Amino acid sequence: MSQPRRALTPAVLDHVDASLHATDDVLRTAYPGDDGSRQPVHTVYVPADRMTPTLLSAWGAAALSAAADAGGLAALAERIGLDPSFARDVAPRVHAKLQREPIEDLRLDFEDGYGDRGDDVEDADAVEAARRVAEALEAGTATPFTGIRFKSLEQSTRARGLRTLDLFIGTLVELGGLPENLMLTLPKVSAIAQVDAMVMVAAALERAHGLPERTLRFEVQIETPQVVLGRDGRVPLAQLPVAGDGRVTSLHFGTYDYTAALGIAARHQSLEHPAADLAKDLMQLAVAGTGIRLSDGSTNILPVGDGALDAWVMHARLVRRALERGIFQGWDLHPHQLLTRYLATYAFFREGYPDAATRLGAYLNSRAGTVLDEPATARALAWFLHRGLQCGAIDPVEITADLGIGHDTLTALAHPTRSAPPAEESA
Repeated sequence: MSQPRRALTPAVLDHVDASLHATDDVLRTAYPGDDGSRQPVHTVYVPADRMTPTLLSAWGAAALSAAADAGGLAALAERIGLDPSFARDVAPRVHAKLQREPIEDLRLDFEDGYGDRGDDVEDADAVEAARRVAEALEAGTATPFTGIRFKSLEQSTRARGLRTLDLFIGTLVELGGLPENLMLTLPKVSAIAQVDAMVMVAAALERAHGLPERTLRFEVQIETPQVVLGRDGRVPLAQLPVAGDGRVTSLHFGTYDYTAALGIAARHQSLEHPAADLAKDLMQLAVAGTGIRLSDGSTNILPVGDGALDAWVMHARLVRRALERGIFQGWDLHPHQLLTRYLATYAFFREGYPDAATRLGAYLNSRAGTVLDEPATARALAWFLHRGLQCGAIDPVEITADLGIGHDTLTALAHPTRSAPPAEESA
């Protein structure tokens, strides 16, 4: 039987291509997807003047000491609600993590956690913070991601914030160069114009120090209602990826500034307040497919003293809650929070590993199972395993043994248009 005459002539198809050319460009450039590089599971905030080259080991030791006082990591894991079998599985992994790399991302705070100490003091602290970061890099004790949060670009703090940033970057350059994963946090953004201004500042610093274009990238803190819903009825969050001109790495939610600005009473300000969830849902929608990542905020209920267990239970629940909602990073403010950060995170990946590995293996081998997965779901399964591998919850040998593939293949499955970054070595 001969084929029917084709009605869509080459001229029609060419016209369709031409009409969608601009759309193709937008989809390719504005929505490149995640690049597959490592995202830290948390950001630890400390006042900038408390930075020392031994901070990393000190936090790890403090966390392990708190675990010992609580009866050990496995016991604590059960007390915060983990199934005993998973508690025994994750405890040695978390112990090794706290010895090897207790902090993944360190933010030296010159904003709310530092306050106003006068220009002379902050100038000196900005220079000293950079020196200590350089010392940690030289000694091999630096965290994988390191940076500062400077004061906001609101009128009252703009000059001071930029002066601190200038001194910090300049000192690092003079001392040998910037850390590989330098993180700069722009707080209290209330208008897209502030992101535009930060792009200009970053470009000016690059020109002044002879740095390659887009070396300096930054995080945007979502702490004000105005950046979530503008006075014109639009959602400024959706404009951030374009305004950032390829420099915005992530959006971080500021729990207490945001909820306070809405008039929520202090005792009810929380990461799980419905108002916080609405803001984070909009953040998630705004950056979907752009490659910009999300971070949850912090809880100020610290696991110390008589209320430590209750605080650990709450923190573990909040970490798990964020992970289930697709937010894979949060803030930690105290060494004891490292315990539940890693216990909850590792349990999340360990619990999900058997199903994800089985389903991805069936997909790769074209086996029919109880779930018929499509290519998009297969990418999501690979992405889950890849994230677990990066943070150390999953071992490379498990991937090879259970799926018969290596890290490069897993990365290609999770991020088919990206090159494979190195995985963290698991203990």
